Amino acid sequence: MTNSAARIALISALLIATGCAQVPVAELAEQVVPTPPVAPLTVSTDTPVASAPEPAAVAAITPEEPPAKAAPRDVWERLRSGFTMTPMDNELVRNWEAYYSGKPEYFSRMVERSSHYLFHIVEEIERRKLPAEIALLPMIESAYNPQAYSKAHASGLWQFIPSTGKLYGLRQNWWYDGRRDVIAATGAALDYLEKLYAQFNDWELALASYNWGEGAVARAVARNQARGLTADYSSLTMPAETRNYLPKLIAVKNIIADPARFGITLASVPNEPYFEVITVKRHIDVKLAAKFAGMPLDEFRFMNPAHNKAVIKAGDQETIVLPRDRVAMFNANLDKHEEPLVSWQAHTLKAGEKPEKVAAKYGISVNELKRVNGIAGKNKFRAGLPLLVPVKDGATPNLPDLPATPVSLPKAYKTARSKNAKHAAKTSAKSKTKQAVAQRAPAQAKKTAKTAEPRGQTAERVITAEVRR
Repeated sequence: MTNSAARIALISALLIATGCAQVPVAELAEQVVPTPPVAPLTVSTDTPVASAPEPAAVAAITPEEPPAKAAPRDVWERLRSGFTMTPMDNELVRNWEAYYSGKPEYFSRMVERSSHYLFHIVEEIERRKLPAEIALLPMIESAYNPQAYSKAHASGLWQFIPSTGKLYGLRQNWWYDGRRDVIAATGAALDYLEKLYAQFNDWELALASYNWGEGAVARAVARNQARGLTADYSSLTMPAETRNYLPKLIAVKNIIADPARFGITLASVPNEPYFEVITVKRHIDVKLAAKFAGMPLDEFRFMNPAHNKAVIKAGDQETIVLPRDRVAMFNANLDKHEEPLVSWQAHTLKAGEKPEKVAAKYGISVNELKRVNGIAGKNKFRAGLPLLVPVKDGATPNLPDLPATPVSLPKAYKTARSKNAKHAAKTSAKSKTKQAVAQRAPAQAKKTAKTAEPRGQTAERVITAEVRR
């Protein structure tokens, strides 16, 4: 046995004897067999070196977004989601809820009329971030009748009087009345309401001002503050119409919010535009425009009541509105029409000129001349009065710029305003006064119901205590 073999045998014997599970490092080192030397690695410059693969890109993990909320299919849904005014629950509100829900046909007529304009008005209100309740205000003002006209000469959906209409940019002349233009008047009414809210910082007082006048409301607020009293809507002393004005609006809101509770069936109003606006570039008879659009004359007038003569006098900014499904027909018929578009013109009555002479000159009867120009009752022929008369064959129609016919406030309106001024000067109003006013609500309802008569009939509003629009 060689020396190396003898040494290994001796170590194995010792390990077995001691039960050791580990070989001493020094001993093992002696047993390591040396490895042959390795030649150095060289890399050819001609062969590209594969780089280590980069870790695969990890897709960005973003939190899952909730699915987009579907747009409301119905304008009423949009309205309900935008109601923000403070709820009101009092006897007047309940009286008006009972009144409107007790007249389902009347309420349905308002809804039907509103369906033409509601989408546009809601769009404007949402754009300005105003309470959705304001879209229901024309139900109180005019029963959504754009042809409504009051004894105080307030006109249109939003019931502007001539002076306030001019103040808020509504053009008024003999041919056109911007107060009856739904697009223009809606913009003006919302401008006015925004101004009132900025003044009072309270929507209830802003709405009271729209009805009663900001001057009257400001004085009523000042009187209460001078006495150390609360100066909110319910605390002010005000005329019966204004006292009932906001409760009417809240009652209509409550019915729209939950029609089933009041036994009312709301006709659906699609959440889409009903009409398109078209710029009129040529003078055209109203009757012919309606024919081109394939619409009954009454319906065309209902959609375009601002053009209150038999002729739409064109200009850079004159427009009409048509149902969207009638626009193509109107344009096609207008383009292919080769005959004159206008059969009426203006004639201003001269001093001493007799109606009989005018009628004979234009080939119509005196009765027809009266009918066309609304000459009846207290309306008389007078010098300087513009009249609609037929255009003679081949003649160029006379369509001059003419101012709006002047109007004056009726005696009853002036008397009511004077009484209100005296009432406002008193400082000893008692709570029983407000109770007496509230008791007049049912009687007031019967009068104001006439506002919502079917289209073509004017709305006879109760005369307010102060000029406001």
